[in-house]
Amino acid sequence: MSIENKYLDQIEGRNPVSEALKAGRSINKIWTTKTKQRRDQRLHDLLNECRAKGVIIMEVERSVLDSMAESSGHQGIIAQVAPKNYIDPFTYLEELADQGKQPFILLLDNLQDGYNFGSILRIAEAAGVDLIVIPERRSVSLDAHVAKASAGAVEFVPIARVTNLGTFIDQIKEQNFWIYGTEVEQAENYQKVDYSGSIALVIGNEAKGMSQNIKKRCDFLVTIPMQGKINSLNAAVATGIIVFQAIEQRKSKS
Repeated sequence: MSIENKYLDQIEGRNPVSEALKAGRSINKIWTTKTKQRRDQRLHDLLNECRAKGVIIMEVERSVLDSMAESSGHQGIIAQVAPKNYIDPFTYLEELADQGKQPFILLLDNLQDGYNFGSILRIAEAAGVDLIVIPERRSVSLDAHVAKASAGAVEFVPIARVTNLGTFIDQIKEQNFWIYGTEVEQAENYQKVDYSGSIALVIGNEAKGMSQNIKKRCDFLVTIPMQGKINSLNAAVATGIIVFQAIEQRKSKS
């Protein structure tokens, strides 16, 4: 995979640090609570695992961790890691094509909330989505908060960042991708759409949905019919519903 744009040199919490170890990330240093303040056996075991790998461990007062933390709930451990990288999406898609795969990718159109992004990473990892693409500007980026919300999934989902999402869509359309956009009104029931082939699903901004520039590039607009009085879903929840519907359909046709 070709590489560009480094991110995320601090991760926080037991699960993110544990998954970073499993993924082979290089951990340079760990800050944790002092032994007398540490009553969590899982944290104790994780620190022993880090020590066995030669990681430098600094014991500090909890107030020091609180001041260092970028997310809520550091759980007594913060790790300084070697920066991970965004990937080159076109090189990666070529690799998938060489393997005979028809990719399923997610495009995040100006998503703003880090918790939503982290949750979408968890969904993508669980469902086996091939790639997530985000724009460079006016979009949430990867940070310690997103990593925490992803519960470690950030370590296993390929992520790319592109200068212009509309241009990227035009380019993958030339590679025979079908583009699906999520919409509340005037769209097809998500359960009645054909998700076969190489596809990209666009997830819009939490408040405004997809931009018009992106919407006009979609081949299909899909919606989730709702019966309640509140006719909108959290971006991550809506993503999960549509992604797993698409994955199950693709399995049945493979």
